[in-house]
Amino acid sequence: MRQFSRSLPMSLLRAREAVMRQFRPSLRDHGLTEQQWRILRALASVDTIEVTELARVAFLLGPSLSRILRDLEGRHLIERRVVKADQRRGLVSISARGVKLIETVAPTSEAIYAAITRRYGARKLAELQGMLRELEEGLSELQAREGAEADELE
Repeated sequence: MRQFSRSLPMSLLRAREAVMRQFRPSLRDHGLTEQQWRILRALASVDTIEVTELARVAFLLGPSLSRILRDLEGRHLIERRVVKADQRRGLVSISARGVKLIETVAPTSEAIYAAITRRYGARKLAELQGMLRELEEGLSELQAREGAEADELE
């Protein structure tokens, strides 16, 4: 078995932590957690989204998302409503106040991205993002293939 510190999951977690360490102070200055920011950013790219889809795109578990949405709604950063045809399904959108907060945080966020790009290099950063996308796609395809094979055995 490979060394714990050299495992892919740990390498990815260390890299994520190094990146997020750059952004956390700015988020804290604006009263946001990483998860809240992730949700606001996801909502800023759509008109409206179902809660289950938001959980998927923001990589959050349902119970955590529910708690965060309650807080964001209480701060008037998002708006929630139910689907009229199915009261169990919820829809979420960013509010005007949420958009304004994103516009306030964005310049600092972009400055942090620029600093990371200067330190790491634009070409290397683009290559890294491409390799990570390829890794994600390759593993998703592998999982889908294995799922299909398991279904055939049943």
